[in-house]
Amino acid sequence: MRDRFPDFRLGSVLATSFTATLTERCGNAVERIPTPQRLVDWLAVNGLAVESCTRAQLELARELRESIHAAATAAAIQDPLPAAAVRVINNCSVQGRAAAVLTPEGNRRWQLGSVSRVEDALSVIAADAIGILAGERDGRLALCASRTCRAAFFDTSQSRTRKWCDMNTCGNRQKKARFKAKPPHEQGSGTNK
Repeated sequence: MRDRFPDFRLGSVLATSFTATLTERCGNAVERIPTPQRLVDWLAVNGLAVESCTRAQLELARELRESIHAAATAAAIQDPLPAAAVRVINNCSVQGRAAAVLTPEGNRRWQLGSVSRVEDALSVIAADAIGILAGERDGRLALCASRTCRAAFFDTSQSRTRKWCDMNTCGNRQKKARFKAKPPHEQGSGTNK
């Protein structure tokens, strides 16, 4: 049953990875969490396992996702953060019960309450978004250069000039399009003559 859903796009930044559960926002949008169970799956893959999810919790998750995307987009283009998005992020942040714990390897991970609820997991995602939007992490928010994608991502590259949300998808698509746009006599071995 799960095979019929598109793969998750996982990244190293929780908040922007969460916004990637809706991709190709300016083209043929791809919803990667279309059902409550699919949200449960995404949360588990990201270390935020919950037992179940209702349709209302899925809608709350999508509202948080879109609020993070709206705020990240504003930050990336240096516009003021939308008040409605900030309100949703803050509300989700305070609704959950989660604690930061230290692993034996020296990494931080989130531990949800003993009866893990979707709201607990969403509070962790909201807190991650707050940290990024407040400038507490080393990097910059950017938007994918793909005209159809426009995903928000957190650029931690040394030069902070990354163009694509994911080089294996959007970046590769752009490379292929540039190659196909070349006249046939320039499509040879890839070397410049």
